[in-house]
Amino acid sequence: MHHKITGYDIGALLYCPANAHTSIVEALKNEQIPHPFSLAFCLEDTVHESAVAQAEQILHHTLTQIQHAKQECHFYLPLIFIRIRSPKHLYQLAVQYKTFSDIVAGFILPKFFIENCDAYISVIQHLQQQDCPYMYIPIFESSTMVDLKSRYIHLSLVKEKLNAISDKILNIRIGGNDFSNVFGLRRHTQNTIYDLKPVANLLVDISTTFSPDYVVSGPVWEYYAGDGWDSGLKRELELDLLSGLIGKTVIHPKQIPIVNEMLKVSQTDYDDAYNILHWDISSGTLVSASHDAHRMNEYLTHYRWANKIMRLAQIYGIK
Repeated sequence: MHHKITGYDIGALLYCPANAHTSIVEALKNEQIPHPFSLAFCLEDTVHESAVAQAEQILHHTLTQIQHAKQECHFYLPLIFIRIRSPKHLYQLAVQYKTFSDIVAGFILPKFFIENCDAYISVIQHLQQQDCPYMYIPIFESSTMVDLKSRYIHLSLVKEKLNAISDKILNIRIGGNDFSNVFGLRRHTQNTIYDLKPVANLLVDISTTFSPDYVVSGPVWEYYAGDGWDSGLKRELELDLLSGLIGKTVIHPKQIPIVNEMLKVSQTDYDDAYNILHWDISSGTLVSASHDAHRMNEYLTHYRWANKIMRLAQIYGIK
């Protein structure tokens, strides 16, 4: 399987309907997609229920081709995930696609929340017993999360339940468009998701609950052409990072370089993080102020931040 992957490795996660992208194998082999990136084959909301069986066959063929290509020549192979439809569907495909476990990193679990998390967790534990090496990505996008009266209780409860399989949860994603839809809202290129306050509050609540223990990523940006699509994406990524959200669901390869550029760390942050992690704790807490930002660094206060910065620098580089 892959080297020890973490939620930071996912970065820009490119969505493909499992039945539509016939050219994806060639695009991978010829490295036509900017990298690093991750790839999600979707069997859920981009595929009509009546077309699922056919989409699964097409995906099986695509994965077979990727597997063969990987044996024949060297090319950048992204982390590959499959977005399934339900806990039952997860079990069925995880078993059916076990032969692809060298190229499929795991599964994306849609509409994950209080109403189905027990069923998902039970399937994941079952698959663990069968030595299935997958990792899992729950998506928080269920409209039941909107209700304020139960939101905090349910978020805490889901977090508690996830403890049973926390080592198998690679990343947590947020369905910004699903939440926007509940309120009948949509952002334009000059706005960010954080301008839609009822949605922004949901994002922040999810980040507050999960980002101390998991990597939580930002919602999809709908624009990839037209005026201001790129500057809008940069603005939103900046706010994502300030809210503790790392990475982004993307719908077009043009969005990937912008995500990767925003995930790079500044030289100042890198230097500070390096100093914090190499600090001799016995000699006190204060590390020298940064030559640029003139800020105080303390090991106990900043080591989690420093770990994150070093990991991002390893994967995405320094600006």
